[in-house]
Amino acid sequence: MAKGRRRLEDLAANIDLLIEVRDARAPRLTSSPILPLFASRIKTVVVLSKADLAEERVTKLWREELKREGFASFALDLRSGGMQRISKSLLAEKPSFRDLRVAVVGIPNVGKSTLINQLVGRRAAPVGGIPGITKGVSWFSGSGFLLADSPGILDPHGDARAHRLMSWIGSSRGQVIGDIEEHAKECIAFLISKNLWRGVEGAWSVKACGTPFEILENIGRRLGKLKSGGVVDAEGAGRVFLDSFASGKFGRMSLEAPGDAPLWEEL
Repeated sequence: MAKGRRRLEDLAANIDLLIEVRDARAPRLTSSPILPLFASRIKTVVVLSKADLAEERVTKLWREELKREGFASFALDLRSGGMQRISKSLLAEKPSFRDLRVAVVGIPNVGKSTLINQLVGRRAAPVGGIPGITKGVSWFSGSGFLLADSPGILDPHGDARAHRLMSWIGSSRGQVIGDIEEHAKECIAFLISKNLWRGVEGAWSVKACGTPFEILENIGRRLGKLKSGGVVDAEGAGRVFLDSFASGKFGRMSLEAPGDAPLWEEL
């Protein structure tokens, strides 16, 4: 984080616009820890990615909240395109004498690379260094603008529970944080407490009955994740469950709404 932060601080003086990418399912949880460093001095646009995996009603509330905070925002399924509105907003900020310089920031795996590829072409290739601007930053050329990619930065001093939550939606590596089976059981309990289990039941016909361990065993049997002797492979079942949740196979789910207490406090 320190290296990425220094690089962005050096770059900030030469940036016209900042695009921050967040996961629409948890916009507060997935906000970038470096945003407060730059938002007061650089115009910032927030892109809520994976909007197809979040509840439309809650995403609308988040966009209203971001507007109150002073941020323009877009809610998009980045895989499906829809870049015309963003491109138009970028060109509206373009200086008359040169290309607009834009930095794209966000925590890991929220969709930064997908956004860049959509804005400048699916086979985006870095352009050469720009004189007078920090070396080591990847620049990509668009129509009237240059995009600077940035490393995905997580706050190492943040609450460990927040990192566990981020691992469930694919923004942090769960295997680094802890045991897959334990992660899965905690995620199961969390979804039940938030009344979000209906998506799992609809996809796999597994009811929220029993302890998290018993539910995980039912998932394992449902998926055929069995060891010799018919014993459930809890780790294998947990891995499939978490991967399915992260990729949206259980339907639209919004994990937090504006005004909620920090999401990790519920763990």
